[in-house]
Amino acid sequence: MHSYRFRFCLTAFLIFSFWGISNIGSGQKIWTLEDCINYALENNLDVNKQLFTVESYKDELLQSGLTMLPDLNANGTNVWNFGQTIDQYTNTFATNTVRSNNFYISSSVTLFSGLQKLNTYKENRINLLASKYDLDVMKNSISLSVAGFYLDILFNLELLDVAKEQLRITTAQSERIAKLVEAGSSARGDLLNIEAQKATEQLNVVDAENRLYISNLSLQQLIDLPVTRDFRVEKPMLKPVQAPKEKITADIIFEHALKTRPEIKSAELRVESARKRLAIARGYVQPTLSLSGSWGTGYSGVAQQIDPTKPATVTFDSIGYTKNSNDAVMIGQIDYSYRTKSFTDQLRDNNNQSVGFYLNIPIFNGWAGRTAISQAKIQKSQADLDLGIQTRDLRKIIEQAYADAVSALQKYTASQEKVNAQTEAFNYAQQKFDVGVMTSFDYNNSKKDLTRSESELLQAKYDFIFKTTILDFYMGNPIRIDRE
Repeated sequence: MHSYRFRFCLTAFLIFSFWGISNIGSGQKIWTLEDCINYALENNLDVNKQLFTVESYKDELLQSGLTMLPDLNANGTNVWNFGQTIDQYTNTFATNTVRSNNFYISSSVTLFSGLQKLNTYKENRINLLASKYDLDVMKNSISLSVAGFYLDILFNLELLDVAKEQLRITTAQSERIAKLVEAGSSARGDLLNIEAQKATEQLNVVDAENRLYISNLSLQQLIDLPVTRDFRVEKPMLKPVQAPKEKITADIIFEHALKTRPEIKSAELRVESARKRLAIARGYVQPTLSLSGSWGTGYSGVAQQIDPTKPATVTFDSIGYTKNSNDAVMIGQIDYSYRTKSFTDQLRDNNNQSVGFYLNIPIFNGWAGRTAISQAKIQKSQADLDLGIQTRDLRKIIEQAYADAVSALQKYTASQEKVNAQTEAFNYAQQKFDVGVMTSFDYNNSKKDLTRSESELLQAKYDFIFKTTILDFYMGNPIRIDRE
């Protein structure tokens, strides 16, 4: 027995000492609910990942918009040909090394393709907006979880206060009984019972502190804050629990949530996106009309022209004699000097332009277009079902939260009455115990009943606060704790 008490006291001393050391210094940050929510939203990895998804959709929207503009491409070449080849500009054989250049600019634009590009742009715009709503859904879920963990800390703080108060009362009784035993006015058995109760309540305090630490740890992990025992939350003065003044039903909350909740907005946009995807698929089986134009020129190393800087030479050759006089018949031949045609002249002389309309009519392509339409219809049906599922789940959540809030209020009212009754019973028991007409065993039982009822009241109180916070959340109100 003494060994057990020694170990218990040593454990309690170490825990109290650790907490006392960790509390040294008044400069530590006190975290409000808003602080916790903001920190979680800024540092949560899932939120940051969804932000990149939103940025990706922005890029896709920009790209789909730019694809509706005409394209423009330019290219140039510088080639050396070795051995026999046909020059593309002179259409003659060349056997020496020939250098050639080609320059080309082209542009084309799709005039009609079943409105695929326009519908793709609209689809990407819808997807971008839906991804932003998905981000809001994630933020809302995290905010609601933070509120739940925050309220759990407040609950454990009050539970610790109750445990400490009960320990204080029992300690005072233990000291009073010890004096009575010394004076011979009370039996030693009463002191032993009170001491046993005191040890139990010391253990309850340690247990409450551990639960408080675990709830602090859980909240820090949830908001991705490095875990520290110095973490403290603000303990606001809460408004007294009372029924709402205005009669709000689950149907009213659901109708409001149906118009504002981001998960519903996202599901509705996915349906709209599926409609655009179906329109895109139908464009696969429609004709495509495009306009294209180009300009090109080039240079060839074998292209020759007369060299104006060198005079021509004329030579005469005999090609025969006249029949009667036997005179020689002469023919003159003019020989010119040639040079490679200049680069600038060739670019000017070799340029060519083209413009044309191109019509493509899909007749049979392995049923790919029809398959795409069929798949798009399936996706549209799935999106409709997803919207229905989201609507159904939203109604279930609100109906359950409303029922839980009503139940929590009823439980709180009943618990309050029970605490009042148990308080009166305990005060009466304490008076009887003080004058020696009640045993310590009955006194401890009365005290245990009061402690249990106070714990049940605290649990009902914070359960009601959280459930009403959920209902306010679905009514579009920010997550907050009502204060006095």
